[in-house]
Amino acid sequence: MRTSQGEFSRRSFLKRLGLLFVVSPLVRLPVFQENEDERICQSTFQFAVTRSLQNEPILDVMVEVGKSFLGTPYKARTLEVAGDERLVVNLRGFDCVTYVENALVFARLIKKRTLDFSSYKEELQYVRYRGGTVDEYPSRLHYFSDWIHDNEQKNVVVSATELLGGIPYKKTINFMTTNRDQYKQLANDAFFETMKKIELDLRKRTKFYIPKEHVRVAGNGIQSGDIIGITTNIEGLDIIHTGVALRMKSGALHYLHAPDVKGSVKITGRPLHEYLALHSTHTGIMVARPLEPQR
Repeated sequence: MRTSQGEFSRRSFLKRLGLLFVVSPLVRLPVFQENEDERICQSTFQFAVTRSLQNEPILDVMVEVGKSFLGTPYKARTLEVAGDERLVVNLRGFDCVTYVENALVFARLIKKRTLDFSSYKEELQYVRYRGGTVDEYPSRLHYFSDWIHDNEQKNVVVSATELLGGIPYKKTINFMTTNRDQYKQLANDAFFETMKKIELDLRKRTKFYIPKEHVRVAGNGIQSGDIIGITTNIEGLDIIHTGVALRMKSGALHYLHAPDVKGSVKITGRPLHEYLALHSTHTGIMVARPLEPQR
């Protein structure tokens, strides 16, 4: 059942979630507790339902979902698990990339009104892996500029860096293969050779970034909900940190992110350009704008 404007009514939206029996704001939405990650997943969908986020632009949904995870603990190397490559689900703790991935995945599912744990896992795989397919360790999008490129090919995001005044980002990307000992999976010679080919492809691509001294001005074109990757002067590495742009009521551009091993998801206390200036390894930013889902 749809409204005359073509949007799902709240009643039909709740029915899709299996919550049609809710007749009073005092009645709590059910929580399905097969495991903690599924519980958090369903809780996030509940959050979306109670705020009618399905009717909002995806950038606004990104921000609201991102803010709903404020205080979630930072957990380093969340995807580096033993055994064969497989989809890792962890909503109990985020590193900077998994925080961005999850904000995006939930925003897309909310907009598609597909609110179940199985769909969440399918969407997470689609965003996290090259072409959306798990095919051993190198199929994961390890470099964030590669993540942006692949998800642009899948019509998940669009790179906005050049349009915002970005300049060519000329850098040799080979951190993983030149630091092979830091990645236990690269002890596998076949994986190592595949990663070398991926890095070569990355070096051939034309990429753009906004130098940090230009971010204050260029930031006027950044929208709340945009994905911000922070470029770095660390040799061989493209992007060192990721987060979500947040425009405050004052108009200042801040940053939603999972910052470090002793912290949790938070909003920067300073505007983004000041935050960048505090870190000598930060050289600028790349911007990816989430697209309204079509698939």
